[in-house]
Amino acid sequence: MRKKKVLIVDDEKLIRWSLRQKLSEWNLEALEAENGKSALCLAKEEMPDLVMLDVKLPDKKGTDLLKEFKKNWPDLPIIMITAFGVIDDAVTAMRRGAYDFIAKPIDYTKLQSTIKNALETASLKEEIAYYKEKEKKAFNMSQVVVSSEAMQQVLEMVKKIAQSEASIILMLGESGTGKDLLAQAIHHLSRRKNASYVVINCSAIPENLLESELFGYEKGAFTDAKQQKKGLIELADEGTLFLDEISTLNLHLQAKILRFLETHTFKRVGGLKDIEVDLRVIAATNQDLEVASQDGKFRKDLFYRLNVCPVYIPPLRERKEDIIPLAQYFIHHYNQKFRKNINDLQKEVKRLFLKYEWPGNARELKNAVERAMIFEEDPLISPKYLPIHLNRKSSIFLKRSSDVFSDGNLSLPEFEKKLLIIAMKKAKGNKTQAAMLLQITRDTLRYKIKKFKIKPEDFIFSA
Repeated sequence: MRKKKVLIVDDEKLIRWSLRQKLSEWNLEALEAENGKSALCLAKEEMPDLVMLDVKLPDKKGTDLLKEFKKNWPDLPIIMITAFGVIDDAVTAMRRGAYDFIAKPIDYTKLQSTIKNALETASLKEEIAYYKEKEKKAFNMSQVVVSSEAMQQVLEMVKKIAQSEASIILMLGESGTGKDLLAQAIHHLSRRKNASYVVINCSAIPENLLESELFGYEKGAFTDAKQQKKGLIELADEGTLFLDEISTLNLHLQAKILRFLETHTFKRVGGLKDIEVDLRVIAATNQDLEVASQDGKFRKDLFYRLNVCPVYIPPLRERKEDIIPLAQYFIHHYNQKFRKNINDLQKEVKRLFLKYEWPGNARELKNAVERAMIFEEDPLISPKYLPIHLNRKSSIFLKRSSDVFSDGNLSLPEFEKKLLIIAMKKAKGNKTQAAMLLQITRDTLRYKIKKFKIKPEDFIFSA
């Protein structure tokens, strides 16, 4: 790992020597300049990580040189060195962008701490800038593939919302429909695009950690809180916070999120001070929040607050015009990733794709194309490399399911329960496969199994 470079700009040789000795002890490389002109030349050649700049130089004022440094290298941290008690120069320096100032005679303990903090801050800014640029390159509107009228309407709504000042948006739709992609689109089309886009999956973090991840915590708030930590809400200030699967939040956290949405303020865990932020919150769920609120699983007041600007993304089976264009987009994507040259889908594959219900939506389609392209050697994707459930005939299942009609006395709920049991038997207990057979989502299947109190012993024996 290379040593950080510190440029010392001071006309006193003894000061430069003593600073060089200390920087060497702190594992930093010292560069020296005795006036403003040589300092600028050295900065262009060596690109230092930090500058220590005396206020008084032979050829120009240090505050004027600071202005030139900031013009050429805006993010370069500069620590001003001032004579003891010279307040005016220090104030001018801070206004012109100095990181901090140190008075002579130099307190080296304070200087070491100031340099350490300045370098860490600069490094963090550089890292944030890198990830922001990476995020911009990773997302562009060509990823949002729409051909159906339904999705064109959704996209128009997304563009209007992005350019508005709406601070709360609710994305609704089944798993795999692209809620996260459209949330990114809203961020990148908005005035907040140059600020942070922070994502948190509410179901992926344990409940006992989620509050501190969202709100941060103060030093000593709990046993392992050795130092203060900013939460994701604070890190998203000026930008966008995407709360995925918000329906999984417990009622305690729902109350805290509601307060935050109402006031735009929050307290860190263990903190007493209200922190105010300006950000846009996009929440997403594949659940019916209105039903969940009626069942007492989701706060009604939070649902009403979130539901001001809802965006519903229809499932892929309801917009079949998007299936082939999406598949072709994924082919192009995986051609680049796998270094292949596959042109399209065979006619039979297109027919199968249009016939299939896609319970996993665009995510399932993407996975199917990826699998096929790993094995396919011809210019067109053929049926032989598709996932088994896409390429097989379902006549056996249909024949079995038709048996439920043999008993004319079944009520609709009894019929539905029997059909679920048949599907689970056929799938040998695999919920994903059973959901595909029934052409419903896995979440819907799990809900119905719970609703009808279906137990493993009802389907573990082969039929």
